[in-house]
Amino acid sequence: MNGRLLGIARHSRPRGPMETVPHVAVTREEGVHGDFRGATRPGRSNRRQITLIEVESWEAALAELSLADGHAAHWSERRANLLISGLSLPRKPGTVVSIGAHLKIEITRECDPCERMEAVVPGLRAALTPDWRGGFCGRVLEDGEIAVGDEIRIEE
Repeated sequence: MNGRLLGIARHSRPRGPMETVPHVAVTREEGVHGDFRGATRPGRSNRRQITLIEVESWEAALAELSLADGHAAHWSERRANLLISGLSLPRKPGTVVSIGAHLKIEITRECDPCERMEAVVPGLRAALTPDWRGGFCGRVLEDGEIAVGDEIRIEE
């Protein structure tokens, strides 16, 4: 079963505004091009080099808050880099996800929602907490150019 990449977002500085883009380069050295969090720094872990969230999880959290129409909060306010659809990722570190022709990402851990989610919508942090709804952190294994609409696959 395969899914689709529905969105790409990045922010150039801590707490900076999220910018959505139609395509981007993603590398082991930089993560999502233009995103401050993805750069590999000497002596530091890159377990949170790139973040993904399933649209189904985002919509479930909004529905729990009676915001299913999506008008109250855009997915990028979750501050994830990639929005995916149609593929339920295994909730376990070590899973490898391919996007487009070349990009490979290893899931390293759950992306726990932070207190900033309460500023987006009261109650959102709690709504994103169960079953990895807040998303996935990962590290880039193989570089690739990706675009909205690209296929997403779980590598066996």
